[in-house]
Amino acid sequence: MASSSDATASNGSTPETPESGSAADGQDRRGRVRLRRAAVMAVPATAVAAGLMILTAQGALGVQFAISGMPFTVTATELNGTGFEQFGGLDNMAEDSPNAGDTGGQVLIVTSAIRNATLDHLCQSVDLGGTNLLITAGSGANKVQASHLTTDSTELSGDASFDNIEIGNDASTLDKAGVQGPKGVFSQQADTVRIANLRQTNYATTAAVFKLPGLKLRFSEQGC
Repeated sequence: MASSSDATASNGSTPETPESGSAADGQDRRGRVRLRRAAVMAVPATAVAAGLMILTAQGALGVQFAISGMPFTVTATELNGTGFEQFGGLDNMAEDSPNAGDTGGQVLIVTSAIRNATLDHLCQSVDLGGTNLLITAGSGANKVQASHLTTDSTELSGDASFDNIEIGNDASTLDKAGVQGPKGVFSQQADTVRIANLRQTNYATTAAVFKLPGLKLRFSEQGC
């Protein structure tokens, strides 16, 4: 036997329709669900970015990117740093780089790592062939400041002094700047470093923090 509700349906009566506000509420709920899903999907990317920042700050990454193969010059009237390390290594260019020449895309470098550094009258220039891209910063009391600074160099010169230097360490045991090099590689480290009239030929630089007061970037006929 059909129930009264079945009878009503069979008589063609129109079922009760939801109030107009109910549809809007459903759209709002679906919108909130989509936002929550987007937020959840963003978490892994955010975690990876945060992890890279932490690793860079700890010096665990060092210089781990494909270099362009174009050297650049860095000079400073004075560099002062606490927590200094230095060891040898290899930098690699991107595959089939036009700058590889007969090097196989590798450059033998010396990595210098400094936990905290200040530089006076910093100059950096890249020879672009016929002109130089020139960057200057830091003068007087407004010095350039860097933390967890690493530079990969083929040449370094200046008047240097060190406090409590250790020469001949295995690079994997270094602990002054928070960076470790390859096992079995010759290295040295010191509590502090001072280099007057610094001049470097570099292929890469990284820093957790790099403050450049009075920054000026321009093209110039003259390099550093």
